[in-house]
Amino acid sequence: MGTKRKPRTPREKYGEELRLRRLAAGLTQEALGELIVCSPTLISHYEAGRRLPSPKDAQRLDIALGTDGFFARWLEDLDTPFAHYFTMVAELEREATEIRQYGAALIPGLLQTKAYSRAVFEAYRPNYRAEELDELIVSRAQRGKLLDQPSSPVAWTLLDEAALRRCVGGPSVMAEQLHKIADMADAGRLRLHVLTLAAGAHALMGGMLYLLSFADAAPVAYVEGHRTGYLMDDPALVSACHNSYSLALGDAAPLRKSVALVRAIAEEHEHAQHPTHQH
Repeated sequence: MGTKRKPRTPREKYGEELRLRRLAAGLTQEALGELIVCSPTLISHYEAGRRLPSPKDAQRLDIALGTDGFFARWLEDLDTPFAHYFTMVAELEREATEIRQYGAALIPGLLQTKAYSRAVFEAYRPNYRAEELDELIVSRAQRGKLLDQPSSPVAWTLLDEAALRRCVGGPSVMAEQLHKIADMADAGRLRLHVLTLAAGAHALMGGMLYLLSFADAAPVAYVEGHRTGYLMDDPALVSACHNSYSLALGDAAPLRKSVALVRAIAEEHEHAQHPTHQH
């Protein structure tokens, strides 16, 4: 079997199309750079998918290449609300056939309710503007729709019990969030396992992990820290990440016990919200 290629993101496809149109026009990177008043290095970044042109530069590219607004229109579809280090991951997850996610301290973004997302964003941004938060929440909710499609990727979800118990946004927000996850598991939209606190040390204690597999490209792994993220496509590193996920999965509770635990913790949050409630 041949080696699978690296997955191509939409911005890489954009860059490849730009390269082909430039060559068809008989232009070097230097010549195109002169026409749109930028360096040939920047043109090479565009063509490799490392950078996207500004809207004005995209318009200049269309004029220089005679492409009738093609690159300017396509650029609008590539505009992203995500942090620069996550943009490529958000593009790749739409192409994935299998997703494996681990939530250490918080619920993964794909599964978050709007209220939970709002509480997370408010904690990250002490001087936030309401409209800015609204845009972030909408974009995160749009990502979550990926798991609603008929052709949704197989989604394995491994959650640390700590992420279930941390009261993000208050008891009612947590109860809603956990019931959503349990409902998704019951509906077969994700394979849910919980790493209980009693399980002790496990292979993913270092933090969150996100694994993406594809039908016709090599898998990738993504890890994230404070205001930074790292996308891995090196086969040895990705394989090691998959091994760590498998080891942690072996220490997790089975599916039905995991769903029951998530429901039970959701009820604990509900009782915390109404402590005087009498049966």
